[in-house]
Amino acid sequence: MGEIRKLKSSRGGDPPRESTPRRLAAIVAGDIAGYSRLMQIDEEGTHLRVKRIERDLIEPSIVGHHGRLVKTTGDGFIAIFDSPVEAVRCGIVIQQNMVGRNASMPKHHWIEYRIGVNLGDVIVEADDVFGDGVNIATRLEGIADPGQVYISGGIYEQIKHKLVCGYESLGDRKVKNITDPVRVYRVLPDPAAFNRTRKRRENILIFLLSLVLLSIASSALWYLLRQPYGKARDQASTQVSPSPVPLAKPSAPLPQPSPSAAPATQEATPQTQPAPSMAPAAKQATSQPLIASPAAPATRPTSAVREPEMNMLRGGSFLMGSNDDVTEKPTHQVTIKPFAISRYPISVREWNECAAAKACAFVATGKDDAPVTNVSWSDAKQFAAWLAGATRKAYRLPSEAEWEYAARGGTQTRYWWGDQVQSGMANCKNCNDIATAEQPIKVGSFTPNPFGLYDMGGGVDQWVEDCWHKHYQGAPSDGSPWVESDCTSHVIRSGSWKNDARYARPANRDSYDTNVRYPTHGLRIALSP
Repeated sequence: MGEIRKLKSSRGGDPPRESTPRRLAAIVAGDIAGYSRLMQIDEEGTHLRVKRIERDLIEPSIVGHHGRLVKTTGDGFIAIFDSPVEAVRCGIVIQQNMVGRNASMPKHHWIEYRIGVNLGDVIVEADDVFGDGVNIATRLEGIADPGQVYISGGIYEQIKHKLVCGYESLGDRKVKNITDPVRVYRVLPDPAAFNRTRKRRENILIFLLSLVLLSIASSALWYLLRQPYGKARDQASTQVSPSPVPLAKPSAPLPQPSPSAAPATQEATPQTQPAPSMAPAAKQATSQPLIASPAAPATRPTSAVREPEMNMLRGGSFLMGSNDDVTEKPTHQVTIKPFAISRYPISVREWNECAAAKACAFVATGKDDAPVTNVSWSDAKQFAAWLAGATRKAYRLPSEAEWEYAARGGTQTRYWWGDQVQSGMANCKNCNDIATAEQPIKVGSFTPNPFGLYDMGGGVDQWVEDCWHKHYQGAPSDGSPWVESDCTSHVIRSGSWKNDARYARPANRDSYDTNVRYPTHGLRIALSP
């Protein structure tokens, strides 16, 4: 009886243990390289710069990629994401933005983050996160080079076909306090960087192989020369001479095209040969833009290419920008030359023709008549280059000024239809009675603007040619794209079906990194006469 009473007491004496909340999550750990040195150089200035970066870059980037900032650690941060793709995107965006922030600073004042990303089962509390999943992320951050993103093998397996990136395998690494080695990859946001790394390695391997072959040939020659003449002649008479070993010369391998990189040398057809369907445009004298009927599909010897329906605009002058946001200032007069722009955003069907021709990097999913999504700027350039080459016409991305001119439809109001939101005008959040879905509804479902163009606001974000600038100071006034040779982010317009109405304004503008895909990003194309 005593044993029974003791057993009952032990069961009922302690309160029941609460289960610890756990979840599978992508953990991003960031840390500033050389933080102590920076503090010694300028303690107060470094502290203020770091706080400003956290406020203006780190926190907005984490939130914008659907993550949560768990904590900051003075010179670093920990964030948690449901999606490995969004976690890596966030890391890439932070690193690319830091390049721009450091550009105007002396090198010894640069603030450079090292970022590690890991996928693991972790313990989540209100203000912290624990477990090996976090520890591995911090260890990856610790071995990362300044300005780089290192990811674990678990993250790599989840994202390897979903981002326009290169990945350099660094092998299995033994990290502190973790029993098993961790497979480590370095993220190369610029696909060309991956090709350069691969070519460099191939050159080294070819050079080493050449040295080996040269050594073997030299040894064989030395052996033959040391043989007495008669003995060598006797051996030659009784043995079949081996085929001579060619001496390989080091040579650079032929460059391999990367399916995820926009073609660097493929240009649109020169503008000296106008498209036949656009020839009458210059003769029009009315104030309304000429809207051309869809051109007949151009043909190749083996298959037909379905060209997007294009609307021809006569061009003219308009006031670009607005006073609603600092990035839209100053308002300025721009003169647009005649050009054509696609009546609708590029659809899944149109995109997959490019994918079927092996000219676009991925096959789009979704309904054929819905706008294509998850497109990076480099992807958009690939599509335009393929269409230009297939049709021998000067298809391209529109400039930012051309896009806004087309979106306004000859108006200067907040929206092309007026100053207030109206139902049935745009596919955006809270703009209509349609519930938010994972994919925008089919192109052309809403009222066209006065230029006969659909979805110039809402639907999908649309890439334009221009590099991102935070304002219009120094912007071109002739409608040409504002570009530099190595910009890391480009302009997107229109807003998407997941954004609210203020994003559907013709003046609204935003940016995203050049080589990273995002689920709301699509495109439409332009054509020069």
